[in-house]
Amino acid sequence: MRKVSVTLLCLTVALTTAACGSDDDSGGNTAAKPTNCTNKVVHEEAPRVLVWAWYPNMAKVVDNFNNQHTDVQVCWTNAGQGQPEYEKFQTAISAKKGAPDVIMLEADQLVGFEIQDALVDLAPFGANDVKKNFSEGAWKDVSQGDAVYAIPVDGGPMALIYRTDVFDKYQIKPPKTWDEYAASAAKVKAAGGPVFGDFGSNVPAVTTALMIQKGAVPFVYDLADKQNITIKLDDQATKDVLTYWGELAAKGLVGKEDQFTTDYIAGMVGGKYATYVSAAWAPGYLTGSGVGAGKDKGKFAVAPLPQWDPANPVSVNWGGSAFAVTSQAADKALAAKVAMGIYADEASLTDGWKTQTIFPLNQGVLTSDEFVNAKVDFFNGQTANKDIYIPAENAYKGAVYSPFTVFYYAQLQAQIVKILGGKTSGAQAATDLHNQIVEYAKSQGFTVK
Repeated sequence: MRKVSVTLLCLTVALTTAACGSDDDSGGNTAAKPTNCTNKVVHEEAPRVLVWAWYPNMAKVVDNFNNQHTDVQVCWTNAGQGQPEYEKFQTAISAKKGAPDVIMLEADQLVGFEIQDALVDLAPFGANDVKKNFSEGAWKDVSQGDAVYAIPVDGGPMALIYRTDVFDKYQIKPPKTWDEYAASAAKVKAAGGPVFGDFGSNVPAVTTALMIQKGAVPFVYDLADKQNITIKLDDQATKDVLTYWGELAAKGLVGKEDQFTTDYIAGMVGGKYATYVSAAWAPGYLTGSGVGAGKDKGKFAVAPLPQWDPANPVSVNWGGSAFAVTSQAADKALAAKVAMGIYADEASLTDGWKTQTIFPLNQGVLTSDEFVNAKVDFFNGQTANKDIYIPAENAYKGAVYSPFTVFYYAQLQAQIVKILGGKTSGAQAATDLHNQIVEYAKSQGFTVK
């Protein structure tokens, strides 16, 4: 909550004076070369750009970049994965010093930093020259009008991972609709099988994606009009999604466990869950956690995400990161070159997808024969890229995120906990969530439409 309160204070000020951003064009980094590099600098005489990033193969990525450039060198440090890094960045924004030149951020966090003038528009530095490398949705996630605030690297087009042994035993096929999903869940439970999936409170981004898939538009926000925001969380689509998952959980058809925990992973290995509603990066996460390596090896496959309306399919995304230049960068043009070039070379991208570290968004990879036709070990040789993930990514149209994603996710998570505890209905949770977010937005100085 400490992190949230700091961010909220800066949002309030940002709407009036932008005091949480950096007004000093030279930024928080001086001309002196950063020395706290995790990596080895290849060309000592070249200027350095300080980068914060947490990709598991970042050491290789940085070495690839530095070996290929004599005019600039990356000085990399891992300042924490996700929220720990964001806390440090927020502290640096408030202090107007201490931020890196380039920072790795998840797409749904960008606007919260953009509104504080903490990130640099990369369009004047040639960002649109690389626009062709990405899908419409991937580019929209990092853009505001003509401004571009980050360069995409990986994404999370969503799909349905399932246990082939469970599906074979109970003679069911991958559901094409959410109605079919519920029906299959009931069939498996009636036959004494495992729960069909999980409705974890700690993955509000997943619930939000499914709300959007149903037709919800939680937020409409344009940084060019930073005072005004449209919030719509009490719509029928949001109510329907929360009701759907709440009822599945109440009937015992899906679990109620938090995800990314030791118990949850043990359940995945032990066949406690028949499906996992997740993203294209999930195979790497699961493999790294030991799933699919023992008695459950070769028992996973993936299918397209079930649809609410199969006649009008909607592709949605969970996760994905990009590189942004901070307003404290000492040399913004040089930092922009790094943001556009790091994790963009063939060697780094190939290592990323072959080790299942990332699902690359670069179209040069997505259209390559090697990637398209790759047989994924986790899915027992299934050509998951060609059949599932690439079509989902290319169909993704992007999303609009709010300037207060952290606060919104916290309130949605609290409402899901109440649903799972039988203390509220899905419809009432949507209404209460809407009122909470509207009240909060107004308290932060926004005009809510």
